[in-house]
Amino acid sequence: MQKRRRFRHSQSPEERLADEAMRLREQASTLPPCTKKEALLRKARHDETTAHLTEWLMSLGLRMPL
Repeated sequence: MQKRRRFRHSQSPEERLADEAMRLREQASTLPPCTKKEALLRKARHDETTAHLTEWLMSLGLRMPL
């Protein structure tokens, strides 16, 4: 049986999503208007939305009372 490799991220998931969105937007800015550019921008928006939703869901205001 193979041993599972463990990897510890230095950034939070929200930070990684924000970085990925920024990278995708920069990549899209170099392309002319086309379907690939639209797909990159869509993915960037999706990553940003996911990061915001994750932050909102993990906020203290939504914690269950003890």
